[in-house]
Amino acid sequence: MKNLGSLSGILGLTGVALGAFGAHALKEYLLAHGTLDVWETGVRYHLVHAVALLALAASPARAEASADADWRICAGRCWAIGVALFSGSLYGYALGGPHFLVFLTPLGGLALLFGWVAVIVQFTISPGSISSGKK
Repeated sequence: MKNLGSLSGILGLTGVALGAFGAHALKEYLLAHGTLDVWETGVRYHLVHAVALLALAASPARAEASADADWRICAGRCWAIGVALFSGSLYGYALGGPHFLVFLTPLGGLALLFGWVAVIVQFTISPGSISSGKK
């Protein structure tokens, strides 16, 4: 699950950087335009999914359960796409981007939800991967 771990690091790094950028360099702009809360929502979902992805990448999987890797990869891709669309559209909107960005936000939310569905399926298919820690 090395790729998922790397992806979680990228999401974590960019989430912290964008959070700091919004809290410091952009704070006055965001406050003046009434979009600080929009920016903070984007950062919150960004970072939550970075941590969730790290936990998923670090969780044990059975070696014989190839479906484990498939569903984990599916979840990781969904979360990465979801963060890009959901948080990305909120960042763009908060900075005064075009109005159509608000239509990407729910698509990103759906991708985040599909990622969680993939997690549910993964652990339903191979419940022993969590409870026994077998590899």
